[in-house]
Amino acid sequence: MREIVFDTETTGLETKADRVIEIGGIELLNHFPTGRSFHVYINPGDRKVHPDALSVHGITDEFLRDKPLFAEIVEEMQAFFEGAKWVAHNATFDMGFINAEFERLGLPPVPSDMVVDTLSMARRKHPMGPNSLDALCRRYGIDNSHRTKHGALLDSELLAEVYIEMLGGRQAVLGLTQVQQRQSDSQSGEEEITLSYSRPKPLAPRLSAKEQEGHASLVAKLGAKAIWSRYRH
Repeated sequence: MREIVFDTETTGLETKADRVIEIGGIELLNHFPTGRSFHVYINPGDRKVHPDALSVHGITDEFLRDKPLFAEIVEEMQAFFEGAKWVAHNATFDMGFINAEFERLGLPPVPSDMVVDTLSMARRKHPMGPNSLDALCRRYGIDNSHRTKHGALLDSELLAEVYIEMLGGRQAVLGLTQVQQRQSDSQSGEEEITLSYSRPKPLAPRLSAKEQEGHASLVAKLGAKAIWSRYRH
């Protein structure tokens, strides 16, 4: 199953009047991050960033002035999200703005059965709350100390970890450490962000030397084409 954990930042809170100015998304396959991500800033046209929104995400009108319009990024965005579930925290807010942008371009809205709201999930799982993204990061021991302001890609990365945890995720990631690798594109000057996973140090073996020797002897008897031969080292 393919899912995109995503977040948006907007010029304000009015769905019909305000505009999406940032979208970030992380791809999950069977609840495991694949390393693919989507991130874009968007020029909101003549709509200015409301001061209250600015205090939350820090994205200024000046910064957005040379960014592409939503119409210019929609095909790339749709290609990334195509066929996947849309996973967001308080999805009603994000989907309201996404579908409003689609409506302006004459595009159909995202079907509600393709949307997963992690806030609703959290409220069912933790009815006593609190269930903000920051509160859930604290609950699940996810480091969000670098989240000084809201940002669509950063919040998507944190939410992906929270979402996996709510699904019983320690078993999925098995203590793996998320490593961000940023490679600069020398031609465009843009950053390409990928995610990979590695342990800080290998786990200690649980088998005794005698047990390992016995297993190696058994695998040797199975022949070179035995599937266990692939995992001997």
